[in-house]
Amino acid sequence: MSEKITFDPDLIRRYDRSGPRYTSYPTAVQFVDTFDAARYRELAAASVAERPDRPLSLYFHIPFCDTVCFYCACNKHVTKDRGLAQPYLDRLHHEIAMQAVLFPDERVVEQLHWGGGTPTFISADQMRALMDYTRKHFRMADDAVGEYSVEVDPREAPPETIRLLREIGFNRLSMGVQDFDPAVQKAVNRLQSEATTLASLEAARECGFRSISLDLIYGLPKQSVTAFATTLDKIIDLAPDRLSVFNYAHLPELFKPQRRINPDELPSAAEKLDILQLTTERLAAAGYVYIGMDHFARPDDELAVAQREGTLYRNFQGYSTHAECDLIGLGATSIGSVGDSYAQNLREIEAYYAAIDAGELAVFRGVELNADDRLRRAVITGLICHFQLDFDNVSTAYGITFSDYFARELEELKPMQDDGLLRLAPGRIDVTPAGRFLIRNICMVFDCYLREAETPRFSKVI
Repeated sequence: MSEKITFDPDLIRRYDRSGPRYTSYPTAVQFVDTFDAARYRELAAASVAERPDRPLSLYFHIPFCDTVCFYCACNKHVTKDRGLAQPYLDRLHHEIAMQAVLFPDERVVEQLHWGGGTPTFISADQMRALMDYTRKHFRMADDAVGEYSVEVDPREAPPETIRLLREIGFNRLSMGVQDFDPAVQKAVNRLQSEATTLASLEAARECGFRSISLDLIYGLPKQSVTAFATTLDKIIDLAPDRLSVFNYAHLPELFKPQRRINPDELPSAAEKLDILQLTTERLAAAGYVYIGMDHFARPDDELAVAQREGTLYRNFQGYSTHAECDLIGLGATSIGSVGDSYAQNLREIEAYYAAIDAGELAVFRGVELNADDRLRRAVITGLICHFQLDFDNVSTAYGITFSDYFARELEELKPMQDDGLLRLAPGRIDVTPAGRFLIRNICMVFDCYLREAETPRFSKVI
């Protein structure tokens, strides 16, 4: 899908409401605590029996951070005590072993991701040991096939750490920047010089990382259109393979660190929209393709290629080129997807320790998808990844007549068609260039759980 998006501020203002990001369907709001470790084991066995050679994806959550970024809404443990990492890693090793016995060697790991927190909080020896232990218990695809990614904070990942990460097997890297403006950095407690970022980036290129992604955030305190334009110019000069440009959602009642942000210093809703428009136009002019949901990529990047070829997928780590994997979540609060189910580990570190020490998997909640969930997941995934949907393909795959099954939803899409977000052609939906920023709104029409009386709080779509 190479057609460029169209930025329509009036349209975005009218449709800017809260909604899920659809890294899963059903979303985590629907997870229940009756789904436990025993049920997870049963479903893993069923998945293996059905597809003994289905590839695997591993997600490791490493929750530690040296300092707190005030905007952060991640599950993390902020500490200066590096000694706290080893007890956590000891449990993570134990969990790896327990998970590995559920899946035969034919299940090759084609995707792996370390997230956090700050994965590079742990020492070089600990990084080596974690990757070695993973390889001991799981069969990893070789470097040419495997997609092995890690999130790094340049302040915690100098060039020698970047080289180590490549040496132990990582070939993709995601780097947090957020904003180069020192005033913004001070306001959110993330002081990170351009030189520090550049050193890590250059090291990643020199040692052969195949994809480098940079993260930016708009809507932070003290940001302005003019100042953010300067950051954008510098980012474009760095020419990363991918860019994630996230909207800062100020929810201090839910995330304690955000209470240290002065709300009077936040840009207005109108200025946030101006920053987003500027970002979109500058990145398009620089040749980046809008993948969707805050993500941009160079035309030759794997994500852009997968989108053009119709193979792009979306999971808990965002957009992915690996749609057919069972995803195993490892570490506190991590979420996995095995067969037609989602499972989440205990959030609190001490509770996670207790479960692992007792020889149990740390799964504490999840959800099994019914036939309607699987159907709606396919529809939402198709729209959010490819901006189009063919009714006959869905009808054939799920044994329905699309126009009958989704008669209510198609009727609800008609006002969006009138507003220019999409086209309802015979037998298909095509999201217009003006509607791609509002893809979450379109997907929400197919989300049956949002019809319930009590709607949980989500971030704004823009």
